[in-house]
Amino acid sequence: MQPYTFEYTRLITTPLGQMIASADEHAITSLDFGNTSVANSDHPLLLRLEVELYEYFAGKLKTFTLPLDPHGTPFQKEVWETLLSIPYGETISYAQEAEQFGNPKAVRAVANANGRNPIAILIPCHRVIATGGGLGGYSGGIEKKEFLLLLEKESRFF
Repeated sequence: MQPYTFEYTRLITTPLGQMIASADEHAITSLDFGNTSVANSDHPLLLRLEVELYEYFAGKLKTFTLPLDPHGTPFQKEVWETLLSIPYGETISYAQEAEQFGNPKAVRAVANANGRNPIAILIPCHRVIATGGGLGGYSGGIEKKEFLLLLEKESRFF
């Protein structure tokens, strides 16, 4: 049994609306879209996340530097690790992701794990698209995925 760790939360304003961030003493544990009232912690990781998100949306940051600890099954965590290898401004298909993950037949399971990604943007599931080039799904909403892909495409060369 792991010792209890306290979660800190912060509401962060982005061009896509309010996002709720959580962290423990060591890492960011979640970042999701929402407009819920939360205790606004000044935990250093959450303040740094707010700065890095601001720089990302300004097109100045292409790689996040924060430690991440998403909560999920071992399978989900492995899939999310695969997502971290997709370069800024690039996309891959769900089939390519399953192949990179090491199990080309697990396309549906990989896509489901993407949908449960608890750390939006930093673990870039928005960079995965359908094989035919369509956007596919996105738990934050397809318009947010489209915005993120366009942002990265436009600022990729700066």
